[in-house]
Amino acid sequence: MAGGSPEEIVNGSPPLPFDTNVAHVARVYNYWLGGKDNFAADRAAGEQAIRAFPEIGLSARSNRAFLARAVRFLAGEGEVRQFLDIGTGIPTANNTHEVAQSVAPAARIVYVDNDPVVLSHARALLTSDPAGATDYIDADLRDPRGILARAGRLLDFDRPVALMLMAVLQHLDDEDDPYRIVETLLEPLAPGSYLAMSHPAKDINAEAMARMAESLNKMMAEKVTFRDNAAAAKFFDGLELVDPGMVQASKWRPTSESEAASPAALWAGVARKP
Repeated sequence: MAGGSPEEIVNGSPPLPFDTNVAHVARVYNYWLGGKDNFAADRAAGEQAIRAFPEIGLSARSNRAFLARAVRFLAGEGEVRQFLDIGTGIPTANNTHEVAQSVAPAARIVYVDNDPVVLSHARALLTSDPAGATDYIDADLRDPRGILARAGRLLDFDRPVALMLMAVLQHLDDEDDPYRIVETLLEPLAPGSYLAMSHPAKDINAEAMARMAESLNKMMAEKVTFRDNAAAAKFFDGLELVDPGMVQASKWRPTSESEAASPAALWAGVARKP
C-alpha cells in the first residue's frame, strides 16, 4: 500500500513473500486506476509508462468498464452462473462477483491470481452474496490444469462457465504457448460456456504502445507481449463471437457515447463455446 508495509497489509500476519522494490503488474494497474494499494516501485513504473502512453489510465478504466459490461451480459442474456476470473487484480469497483451477483445472486465465482497482495485484498474485501459463493486461488496462468483442478472444487464444469481473461494474456510470451493454455482452460468447460477476453493492442496507438511495452519490460518483473488484431483474435478460434465481435474495448456494447469514445488500447470480445 502507499505508505504501508507488507506486514500492515496482512494485519499482523507474518510478512508476505514479495519484494516491494520491484514493480508488480497488479499494483501498477491499481496506480493507473487511481488506487492506493501500490508501492514506490509500482508508482515509478506507472509514471514511466504514462510518459510513454499518456492515455494508459483511461485505457485501464475502459478495460474495467468492459469487464463490467461483459459480466452483465454473461449473467443476464448469457444465463451463466459460474465465472472463472484469472488475473483478478487488486479489488476495485465493479468486480466480477459484484456485477454477476447483482444480476444472478446465486452466481459462483473463482478468482485466480499469483500476487499475495491481490489475494490478501480479495479474501478481505470480496464478500459473496449469501445465495452464491466465491473462492480465491493462488496459481499461475502457466499452470492451467492446476487452476482447473482447484477451481473444480466450487465450479461444476458440466454446466456453462464464463472464463474471464482480462488484460492478462500479455504476460504470456510466445514461448509459453498462450493459445494452448487458453485451449486447455476451455477444454473441460461445458458447451454454452464463454470466453471473455481483453488484450493490450500493439496496433492501436502503435508507437506509444511500443514505447510503453519497452518501459514496462525494463521495470517490472512480469514482462509484456502486446499483440495485434489477428493475434488477439486467434484466442477465439473455434468459438462463436457474440456481437459486435472482437473490437476495441470501449466499443464493445458501450452504455453511453462517452464510454464508447473513451481511449482503449485493447482488443476485446466475448465468445461462446458451441
